[in-house]
Amino acid sequence: MAARRLTSRVAVVDEDRCKPNKCGQECRRSCPVVKIGKHCIEIGPRSKSALISEELCIGCGICVKKCPFGAITIINLPKELDKDTTHRFGQNSFKLHRLPVPIPGQVLGLVGINGIGKSTALNILAGQIKPNLGRYDDPPDWHEILAYFHGSELQNYFKRMVEENLKPQVEIMHKNRNSFQVSVGQLLDRKDEKGMKDQLCNGLQLNEVIDRKVAKLSGGELQRVGIAAAALQSADVYMFDEPSSYLDVKQRLNAARVIKSLLRTNSFKKFTIICLPNFVFSYVIVIADAQEDAEIKTYQRYKYPTMSKTIGNFKLTVMEGEFTDSQIVVMLGENGTGKTTFIKMLAGVEKPDTVDGIDIEVPEFCVSYKPQKLASTYQGTVRQFLHEKIRDSYTHPQFVSDVMKPLKMQQLMDQEVQHLSCGQLQRVALCICLGKPADIYLIDEPSASLDSEQRLVASKVIKRFIMHAKKTAFIVEHDFIMATYLADRVIVYEGQPAVDCTANAPQSLLSGMNKFLSHLEITFRRDPTNFRPRINKLDSAKDREQKSAGSYYYL
Repeated sequence: MAARRLTSRVAVVDEDRCKPNKCGQECRRSCPVVKIGKHCIEIGPRSKSALISEELCIGCGICVKKCPFGAITIINLPKELDKDTTHRFGQNSFKLHRLPVPIPGQVLGLVGINGIGKSTALNILAGQIKPNLGRYDDPPDWHEILAYFHGSELQNYFKRMVEENLKPQVEIMHKNRNSFQVSVGQLLDRKDEKGMKDQLCNGLQLNEVIDRKVAKLSGGELQRVGIAAAALQSADVYMFDEPSSYLDVKQRLNAARVIKSLLRTNSFKKFTIICLPNFVFSYVIVIADAQEDAEIKTYQRYKYPTMSKTIGNFKLTVMEGEFTDSQIVVMLGENGTGKTTFIKMLAGVEKPDTVDGIDIEVPEFCVSYKPQKLASTYQGTVRQFLHEKIRDSYTHPQFVSDVMKPLKMQQLMDQEVQHLSCGQLQRVALCICLGKPADIYLIDEPSASLDSEQRLVASKVIKRFIMHAKKTAFIVEHDFIMATYLADRVIVYEGQPAVDCTANAPQSLLSGMNKFLSHLEITFRRDPTNFRPRINKLDSAKDREQKSAGSYYYL
């Protein structure tokens, strides 16, 4: 009697990477099941991708190793999970098992790496995707779906959705920004079903952009408008997909307060679901200099003068400072305080204001700049893009080892730049920035759109490259954990955003973080076991203790 199979297979073929007409079809030729005459892997003469039979696959993984484009993933799962399939888009495509369960009166956070199914689960719970229980070729009706979830909270949830007395509200501003040709004020007036527009505009700092066109907003401004627009509408379920993206630390706290406040009214009926990048690093290593001047004497020192820049009604003052090579300087401040403007002045893109008719001379630096906003209008593949932008670097063995491999660029080489996701585009932009010969690397928000594992990898890549190349990096970063991991020194911005701000001289990580957090009136401590920074609950004993000692950032 044959032994009962205790595992099942999920075979995923990435159609963007699989190119059977450009390879020797190594997957099919090396498969041991195909060699004994069974059709485990099939590739037709005009097939766009390989087809793998999950029933015949034995999970050996040979095809995964042999595929030159890294297009195949084979996952062995417990047999029991076959009964818990919630949704699948097609043969050899992504498969979602089970669903998170929303609980009335509580905030549900969906956390995980990119591509793990957070947005798919969110869309199912929002009613935008009907779960097919894995039957992509014969989708079930709602009667079968409700029977499948019988006896669980999800049955009641979907039953309310089918009966149309469950009203979900999803924040989708970033996907439709160009379709809004009205001002922020006009949009919020249209969405306001609670009469709370003024209150939310104050809480999310939107008054300064109230008359601006929605299509002209920056990423952080658009994110706050999206949160306000969703919160102003009456709904039973509020859903936010990565609401912290592009927001600085203070704005993230404000956004969290607004989202939490949605449960206060009739909280026994309200659900709030938040889709988050996995923001907790596996570990964080921070080296804080105990002495301000404890720098190696052999480092090359650079200085820049006190200077200012006026743009419309906004004025930025930069205090005189210095930095060395093999050093990373992280800029800390709210959105709109002039971090990008300072970067552009160092790069020579913006000229400082004259003083009494005399031009301020900024040392000429060879600069490589990665902007905050990334465009994907290039017509061609990633390989062609890299060849055009960093021809000498992307094939250099040291650069391949230190940058290309950790960022997994090989998987993207044959993909069209226009079809890249935001996270993939971020990795390409970072690779191009580091691949250009320069004295100073100016990197604006390298963590945007990356999950936790990718953020840790990106941090290590930047740190290793700067140390090995003996260069300097100025980095704008709102992710607090990534900022503390990267920073050798910090520049703290003070003042009123979008009006009048000052960039202080670079200072040590400890003193800079203390100054920055004191402005936000929040305190952080470091976990003694894993060294992760943790925010203290407002007005807790630990919070009061650190504030009284002036230790807002406690090592």
